[in-house]
Amino acid sequence: MSSSAGIVSRNPILSWWYDHVIATVDHVRVVDKVQAELGWSGRYAFMTLMSAGIAVLGLLLSSPAVVIGAMLISPLMGPIIGLGFGLATFDTAQIRQASFALAMGVVLAVLFTALVVMLSPLQNVTPEIAARTRPNLFDLMVALFSALAGAYAMIRGREGTVVGVAIATALMPPLAVVGFGLATLNWTVFGGAVLLFFTNLMTIALLAAVMARLYGFGSNLSPQHTMLQSVVGFVVLVALAIPLGISLYNIAWEARASRQAQDVIQAQFASDARLSQMDVSYGTKPLRISATVLTPQFRPNAERDAKRTLTQLLGKPVEVALEQYRVGTSQAAEAAQIASAQANARQVAADRVAVRTTEQLALVAGVDPSAVLLDRDQQRALVTAKVLPGAGLQAYRTLEQRVANVATGWTVELIPPAADLPDVSFEPPPPKEKSAKAKPASSSGDQSQQAPADTGPVPDAAGKQAIATAIWGARRLNVPIGVSGNKDKVAVVVKALTDGGVHAQAVTGAGGRGGAVRLTWLPPDATPDADATG
Repeated sequence: MSSSAGIVSRNPILSWWYDHVIATVDHVRVVDKVQAELGWSGRYAFMTLMSAGIAVLGLLLSSPAVVIGAMLISPLMGPIIGLGFGLATFDTAQIRQASFALAMGVVLAVLFTALVVMLSPLQNVTPEIAARTRPNLFDLMVALFSALAGAYAMIRGREGTVVGVAIATALMPPLAVVGFGLATLNWTVFGGAVLLFFTNLMTIALLAAVMARLYGFGSNLSPQHTMLQSVVGFVVLVALAIPLGISLYNIAWEARASRQAQDVIQAQFASDARLSQMDVSYGTKPLRISATVLTPQFRPNAERDAKRTLTQLLGKPVEVALEQYRVGTSQAAEAAQIASAQANARQVAADRVAVRTTEQLALVAGVDPSAVLLDRDQQRALVTAKVLPGAGLQAYRTLEQRVANVATGWTVELIPPAADLPDVSFEPPPPKEKSAKAKPASSSGDQSQQAPADTGPVPDAAGKQAIATAIWGARRLNVPIGVSGNKDKVAVVVKALTDGGVHAQAVTGAGGRGGAVRLTWLPPDATPDADATG
C-alpha cells in the first residue's frame, strides 16, 4: 500500500482521481450491494422465466415494444455485474456464485424460450430474430455502453430498472433467439445468437471489472484473498477474453475488408470518379460486394480487376458487381448523370432485396446462404429446406410466404421435405326434405328443395386450405398425390388437385377422422388406378 500511495502522490492526475473520485465512493456499501444481488434465488429464477417468455414472444411477433417489455423485468444485471466485480477483486467465491446464477439463468431462459417456440404456431424467422444472428460492431458498442452504464450506476448508487434495461438489451434477446434456434433445430440461427450472446457477455463482464478497478475495488477489498485466488481469477479472466477476442478479430476483419474493398474499387477509376455507394454481404459465399460508381470514363474490366485484387487481399472468393454511370466534366452534365443514376436506383434496390432474400431464405430453411439458388435476371430464389421436427407442410408454405412478402418483385420458392399432407375435411351434408326424395330429378317442382340432393360434398374452409397446401407441396416436389376415403369426396378432391395442375388419383385405404379425405404422397412414377376406391 505504501508504494501505491507513493506513486499516487507523485502523479498529480492519479492523485486527483484518488482524492476526488475514489475517495467519494462508499466501497463497503457497493460491495454489500453487489453481493446481495449476484446470487441465485427464487425471485431471480421467476423473473428470468418471465423476461425470457416475453422476449421470445416479442421476437416471434417481430414487435420491438414487446421485446423492450422483457428488458424491463430482466434480472440479469445482478449476476453479471457481480461477476465483473469478482474479477476485479480476484474473489473466486464471488466469481463462482455469480457464474452459477448466470449459468442457471441462461439455461432456464434458453429451455423456456425453446418450449414456448415449440408450442407456438409461429416458428418463422422474423426480422427481429434475424437481426440477432450475427454480431457486428454496433452490437459490440451496445454491450460496451451497457457495461459502462451498469457498472457506473452500481458504484454511484444509481442502480435500478433503467440500468437493468441496458444490460438486458445486450443479453436477453440473444438468449431468446438461442432458444428459438434450438427449438427449430436451425443451427444457423442458434450459432449466430450464441456468438452474439457470448460476445456481449464477455464485453460487459470485462468492462465491469475494469470499471471496478478504476474506482478502487482491488484485491485488498476481498476478505479471503489468496495467491491461489489471484491465479484462478487471472485464468478465468483470460478464458473469458478468448471468445471476445475472436469476435473482435472478426469485426476488425470486416471493417478492414470494407476499407480495402472501397480502396480497390476506387483505384479502378480515375481520380475524378466517385464511389457513390457500396454494400458488402459478409454472410454469403463467395463474399459479395456491390457498388455504384460515377465516372467520366467507363471501365469495362473494372469488375474483373477488382475481383482478382480483392480475392488476393482478402484470401477468400469474392464476387464484385459494379454499376457504372458515366458523368461529364461540367457540373450540369454531372447533375444530369446523377439524376439518371437515381432513376436507375430500382436496380440497386433489387440487388439489396436479393441479398436480403438470400439471407432470410437461408435462415428459415436452416441452411447456409450458399445453398440458396439465386437467378438475378429472372428475380427468382430457390432453396431446399431441412427437416424441422414437428413441422407439417403448411408450416413450410407459411415460411415461404413470409419471405415472399418481403422480397418485393421476386419469385421465392422453398422446396419442403415430404412432410405429412393434411387431411381434407368437408362440410356436413345439408338436411334433406322427404318430399324432395320422392320427386324425380326431372320434376318441375321447387328447385330449392332439390338442390341439397343434387349438390355433392363440399370441402369446408380447413379442407380448402388443405387442398391449397397439397397443391403447393406437390408442385414444389413434383410428386403425385394419392387420395383415399369416401368415393364421392375422393372424386371432389382429385378434381380439385387436378385442376390445380397436380397429378392425383384415388387409392385404396381408409379416410381420415370425421369423414375427412386422406392425402398421401405417391412414388413419382405412380400410374392412375381407375378401379381404386375408398
